Amino acid sequence: MTGQRRGLSMGRLALFSLGSAAAVLALATVVLAVIEPGPVLGLLIVLAGVGGAILAMGLVSTRMTRRALDDSADEERSAGDPGTGSSR
Repeated sequence: MTGQRRGLSMGRLALFSLGSAAAVLALATVVLAVIEPGPVLGLLIVLAGVGGAILAMGLVSTRMTRRALDDSADEERSAGDPGTGSSR
């Protein structure tokens, strides 16, 4: 980013999470089309794709949430605690 900090946007979080899952599922679809496997191997590829999509959604959402919360915690620390007059 260009120095500006962003808060946690639920729309952006959903878009990026679902986008990463869609990318993994698209990759699994391409693998299925290229390999043209039998039923058992095809099922394993599809299950790996679904598992990878769930994993990608979790990783992206966790990373975005941690970044947003770390940024807001840094801002709170730099501002100090107004109730006690000291920083944490």
